[in-house]
Formats: sequence, C-alpha cells, structure tokens
Amino acid sequence: MFRTLSKLKPSYGSMTQGVVKRNKASGQPMSNVVTGDTAEQIFQREAKYGAHNYHPIPVALCKGKGVYVWDVNNRKYYDFLSAYSAVNQGHCHPKIIEALKDQVGILTLTSRAFYSDILGEYEEYITKLFGYDKVLPMNTGVESGETACKLARKWGYLKKGIPKNEAKIVFVEGNFWGRTLSAISSSTDPTSYEGFGPFMPGFEIIPYNDLNALNVAVQDPNVCGFMVEPIQGEAGVMVPHQGYLRGVQDLCNRNNVLFIADEVQTGLGRTGRRLCVDHENVRPDIVILGKALSGGVFPVRNNSINREKPIKKNARGLCNC
Repeated sequence: MFRTLSKLKPSYGSMTQGVVKRNKASGQPMSNVVTGDTAEQIFQREAKYGAHNYHPIPVALCKGKGVYVWDVNNRKYYDFLSAYSAVNQGHCHPKIIEALKDQVGILTLTSRAFYSDILGEYEEYITKLFGYDKVLPMNTGVESGETACKLARKWGYLKKGIPKNEAKIVFVEGNFWGRTLSAISSSTDPTSYEGFGPFMPGFEIIPYNDLNALNVAVQDPNVCGFMVEPIQGEAGVMVPHQGYLRGVQDLCNRNNVLFIADEVQTGLGRTGRRLCVDHENVRPDIVILGKALSGGVFPVRNNSINREKPIKKNARGLCNC
C-alpha cells in the first residue's frame, strides 16, 4: 500500500524519532526538522484513547501531496491505497482544496429547511455527467447503501406488487458496504457480524460471480433488488469473469429486479473508466457513489437513480454516499 521511494536517503532515524515540525502559517512540515511526539507515542495514544476497531499500518503520516505521503520522520512514500479510493485525484488536489476554501468562507450549511443556490447546480451537473435521472446526496457510503435498500423495498411494494413486509434483497458472499446493522446483516465475515445479532430480515446471500445462483434467486417474486460491487474490495480485490455484469443486468431486467451497483470504491476512475460497470457497457438501476466524489476533503456520497425502473420499469438513479 505504501512503498518508500528507494532514492531517498534513510537518514531520518527510526520510527521512534520525533515528528516533523510544522510551519505555523502553512501547516506544512518543515523538512529535516523534528520535534514533539514520536511515531511510537502517536501509536500508543491512539491505542489508549481510541476504540480498537481497526488495525492501521504502523506508519504515522503527517502530509500528503499528489501520489505521495510523508510520515512524521519525513520519509516519503508512494500511496497506492489512495485512502480506499477517496483520493483518486491525489492528496490535496489544488483545485478541490481551493473550491472547498472558497465555499466555507461563503456558506457552510443551510440544512434542507431552505434552498441552496448551488445544490441544484450540483445535482444537474452530476446527473448529466453520468446520464441518470435523479440524484440523492448524503454523507456516508453505508448511508447510501441503506438508502438504496430502502428505495428497492419501496419500489418493490409500490410498483412490483410485493406483499407488505415481504420484500427481499439479494447480496453476494464477501460483500462489504459498511458496519451498520443492515450492512453486517448481509455480511459473510464473522469479524463484522459476530456478537451483533439479531439481523435484518429479508436479506439473502449467494456466491459472488455466479450467474446460475443469481438466476435462481431472482425468480423469487418477492425479490426487489440485487446489490453488488463490480469488483469486490474488502474481500481481496475480487474481479468477476468477463460478462458477469452483463449477465446480472439481463437477469435483473428479465425478472423485474433492481440492479444496484455499489461503486463507492470502484467508481470515479479507479478502474480506468468513469464507472467500473462501463467496462461491460451496462447501466444499473441504482448506482452508489462516494469516496473520490469529494477528493477526500468532505464526507459526500450519492445515490443516482434511473427513473425507468423506480417509477416504471426502466428508471435509473444515482446514490451519493
């Protein structure tokens, strides 16, 4: 994930050396000047005061620019992880940072009690960019996944005629879309769900990259949606066979089921196309976007919706997460 540049001189000491002193005006590290907490002290402070829900790589970072990050000992690294795709544009992209600075000096929050002079501009831009009908902005990826499930259920009851409280959503083994109770209810990872039951009803799980299993599952008339990552991230970067996404779309269309693509990690250029599903020229009914949507500077996500299925049979939309 992080690879130290081989040309850098290893002259900055061990991981227990002091942190880089920062320029008070710019906030940027001052090269080769170290002071204050050591990396080990930083690790210990997090371990003492923070909840133990993650196991970071033992590197204490203090600066990022483009494809590089620096640790508190001023070591420079390539960042191949890119904050799980949140900084696909590179760390501290100047255009994104400038836009953020400009807006926070004008208006930071209106709430939805009022109109904003730029929300509609954003909604028009992103729906036209991706060719979808509607967009629902929100803050977190898991919130977008939850909203996609709610949309699918609502559509199932209102448009597909599923009996009340009997809607089902199909997921695949190895999926990961967050740590809420709904998200872990669809998980096959014991470290995610163990000790947190009871779980959300109406979720069914089938093998990933298995069109035969999907074909059987979607023939249930109470299935309203199928949610899948085009490439699985948390499961270990699992890439499906060529034609899988095309097959998913065909089966969902044939059985009147919403195709929900979780593009939180794979979207916005991570795989070389604007959306990962573009590699097979398919158009999900709901697309969940996030992470790189704000360049890593603000918690913004989207649910995009195509109107054909959610309202008729062929609506499509975007979800911002």
